[in-house]
Formats: sequence, structure tokens, C-alpha cells
Amino acid sequence: MLVVSTHEAKERISELLQMVEERGERIRVCRNGRPVAEIGPVTVPARDPLLPNPRLSGVVFHEDPVAPLAADDWPNT
Repeated sequence: MLVVSTHEAKERISELLQMVEERGERIRVCRNGRPVAEIGPVTVPARDPLLPNPRLSGVVFHEDPVAPLAADDWPNT
């Protein structure tokens, strides 16, 4: 992991981002010698989260999942 100061990060941001993109490098940014942030590659999900999950294709709702509950349906507390 590369460690840089905030001043150095500001001066070299394009170069640092290129290192992240091309090599997957993680960069720790420090202020006054203390770590304050990390720059690293973004993990992309393996599939589109808006697509239906094939494992749930057989699931069938027999009730309306958004219908309001009657007073009898609430648990006693």
C-alpha cells in the first residue's frame, strides 16, 4: 500500500488514480502523519442487482405483501 501526504495526493491525483485503475493499487492519504482516507479500486458487482435472481424464480406470493394487516394479525406484546 502506498502512503502519501495530503499535499502529495493533491499534486499527484491523476497519477495516483492511474495506479489504482491499472494495477489495483490502494493508496492511504495521511494528514500530519495520521491516516485520514484510502483510495482504492471500486468493486463492481458480478451481476446487475436489478435483474431478477434466478434462485427465486419458483417463489410465488399467495398474499399481497403490501396489504395492511388486520388488528388480529399483529403479535401480542
